[in-house]
Amino acid sequence: MPIAITREVSPSINQCELTFHEREPINYERACEQHRQYVAALRSLGLQVQVLPAEPELPDSVFVEDTALVLDECAVILRPGADSRKPETESIAKALAPYRKLFFIEPPARVDGGDILRVGKKIYVGLSTRSDTNAIEQMQNYLRPFGYEIRGVTVTGCLHLKSAVTQVAENILLINPKWVDKTRFDGMNFIETDPSEPYAANAVLIEDTIIYPIAFPKTQERLKAAGIQIVNVDADELAKAEGAVTCCSLIFKD
Repeated sequence: MPIAITREVSPSINQCELTFHEREPINYERACEQHRQYVAALRSLGLQVQVLPAEPELPDSVFVEDTALVLDECAVILRPGADSRKPETESIAKALAPYRKLFFIEPPARVDGGDILRVGKKIYVGLSTRSDTNAIEQMQNYLRPFGYEIRGVTVTGCLHLKSAVTQVAENILLINPKWVDKTRFDGMNFIETDPSEPYAANAVLIEDTIIYPIAFPKTQERLKAAGIQIVNVDADELAKAEGAVTCCSLIFKD
């Protein structure tokens, strides 16, 4: 059974890191309820969900994706770009250790999991304010023996690569072409986000279904027209913390 590791929302989430969004109040209780809906959506798609306890001193810690890259062969414990987030990796490493051999990104490299998009044996890493080429070099050294190719991709206008592009089917990417260059993704087909919904490119693909926010109805119509199966969640509170649906889980095979 596939596994998803998640973490409850920190009560200090209103002190989260922000880069592109203006700070606005986050309703903690509503964020927690939306996170519970998200966990329920994961379980509805057949995943065994492990919910880690909240980290009161780590405001962004609900966004577990940024701490690790989990592959079939191993896991890479990342080194988040924001200093306040670096302590998040310790508990994630402990949670993943029973399942995978662990590699660690070493200082001074930095990389957020939100900048990592894996499509088969190709791993695209966003060159953003949170991730750098040093991390790409370390990842390539760790993962080359398993047949993975690491490619850096320039990201502009948004926090992470997966703010701009995610996989929604075997050969289809959902993309905002204003934030990332489509030509960097060889052999893929694309669904473009509606221009009025720039943040609509983030979806979680599980088998042949995506978990997708209700906040982007115009882009959702494009997805439906392409035959994509969708499970909707409400995620607008966590979006205020520059979070999205991929951010809140680490999904891998047992």
